[in-house]
Amino acid sequence: MAEKLFMVTFVMLVLAVLINLARLWLPVSWLDKAAPLPMYLTAACLLVILAWRTADLGRLPLANMYEFSVFMVFVILLGYFFIRRSLTAVEFDLAVSLLLTLLFAMLASLPSDLRPLMPALQSRWLTAHVATAIMAYSAFAIAFCLGIIYLSRTNQEDPSLKVIDRQVYRLVVWGFVLLTLAIITGAVWAEEVWGNWWSWDPKETWSLVTWVVYAAYLHARRTKEWRGRRSAWLVVIGFLVVLFTLYGVSILLPGLHSYA
Repeated sequence: MAEKLFMVTFVMLVLAVLINLARLWLPVSWLDKAAPLPMYLTAACLLVILAWRTADLGRLPLANMYEFSVFMVFVILLGYFFIRRSLTAVEFDLAVSLLLTLLFAMLASLPSDLRPLMPALQSRWLTAHVATAIMAYSAFAIAFCLGIIYLSRTNQEDPSLKVIDRQVYRLVVWGFVLLTLAIITGAVWAEEVWGNWWSWDPKETWSLVTWVVYAAYLHARRTKEWRGRRSAWLVVIGFLVVLFTLYGVSILLPGLHSYA
């Protein structure tokens, strides 16, 4: 059943991309009304997949890269639905659906078999650490999509740009707080399992790099009064660092987090 739901989810995401591409050139009302439907169906399928794995495993599915990624796609969708209530833009729908399609395509290369928890993962800190990381990266993902929209609009007098800029800032603040909590809970967990708060494992190091990039964004906003395109570029670069931290490190720089 999981494989079929996976394929249905992927088809729904591709359909969402196609509908939103069509909306760019065919501004008709029925397309606008149809646009969110594949995303709602995607969310429903993901919820079933996550519930099925939870029931089968007897725990929340947060223990490996596949489970992390499925959960992250689901949380990004929830954030998208929330933001979409105040920001109805074809570009936003397209950016989110395209990003989720790419993330879901990447999932096809990850092992999805059900496995028991490794000894290092059998900790009360698992849920707190992984859940905060998922929410942080999801906030950064939505901020990335909004940053792309900002950069794609050439009319700097467009009043919607200020709305987008504020939304990006709020998302980064939330993501930064959650990432800070993820790093702290990860350090506590590492001390419990390995006896060290910090070991400069590649995943730890790049999580810190990610934290520094978004700290630089927030610092620039506060002290340099960065607004507009410069801050949008920094948010886009920040999410590319997130993707490398999440996937690139696991592939290219294996370490203590190799199982994740």
